[in-house]
Amino acid sequence: MFEQNVGLSDRAVRTLSGLFLIGLIFMAPEAPLRWFGLIGIVPLLTGVVGTCPFYALMGKTTCPSKEKAKLNRT
Repeated sequence: MFEQNVGLSDRAVRTLSGLFLIGLIFMAPEAPLRWFGLIGIVPLLTGVVGTCPFYALMGKTTCPSKEKAKLNRT
């Protein structure tokens, strides 16, 4: 469906931040902060899958191989 456009270091940051935010659901004592943790699903999924729909819309990629291919075309 979508081609990968998220590089390895970007994927690691997204996955860790997503896990941290999801952890707020279980760790936060206050209800509003708990629900804020649901936002963590988005970076977790984009990190695991390796595709960011926003990057695709903007034509951006952080994959090193995709960057080299893009530079060679121009």
